[in-house]
Amino acid sequence: MFNRRSFLATSLAALAAPAIAQEAQPFLIPPQFQPQYVSIKKEFLPGQLLILPRSHFLYFVTEPGKAIRYGVGVGRAGLEFTGTATIDVKKEWPTWRPTQEMIERDPLSYSKFVDNDYVMPGGPGNPLGARALYLFQNGRDTFFRIHGTTEPQSIGHSVSNGCIRMLNEHVIDLYERVPIGTIVTVL
Repeated sequence: MFNRRSFLATSLAALAAPAIAQEAQPFLIPPQFQPQYVSIKKEFLPGQLLILPRSHFLYFVTEPGKAIRYGVGVGRAGLEFTGTATIDVKKEWPTWRPTQEMIERDPLSYSKFVDNDYVMPGGPGNPLGARALYLFQNGRDTFFRIHGTTEPQSIGHSVSNGCIRMLNEHVIDLYERVPIGTIVTVL
């Protein structure tokens, strides 16, 4: 028998179904941010990384005039890294702690790091994601990284505290391709 209670329950379930279906679908990155082989100026050397923050792309030069292009998320205005660096450290499932400047800028977001030495262990919930490539200048850590992310929707946007974010599967691919000492140029 169809009564008011079953009618309301059925109606509410029908209304909720599209929202549940949307939540179940994984995030799909726009096609332009998927890795793809592209042409690049021949002045860039094979093995070099080139990052163009304004267009949200990272290029891994594979041969003269050719590169693999990845979509990235970059630092928001005033927090971005520019210049040339080298990858001096690579880590799988890196640990993480925000810099003191990050904590001072946003103490509420980083409250569990205030007045202590807590370091977040590596793993799927860590903001650095599956891999991290540490950028150094003249042997000194810049505290900027090329790393995975727990926020895939940030790819193609300027939202980070300065680091270069990649989808975890993309940074794993890049991690396997680049050795220690790789030159990184951020324009």
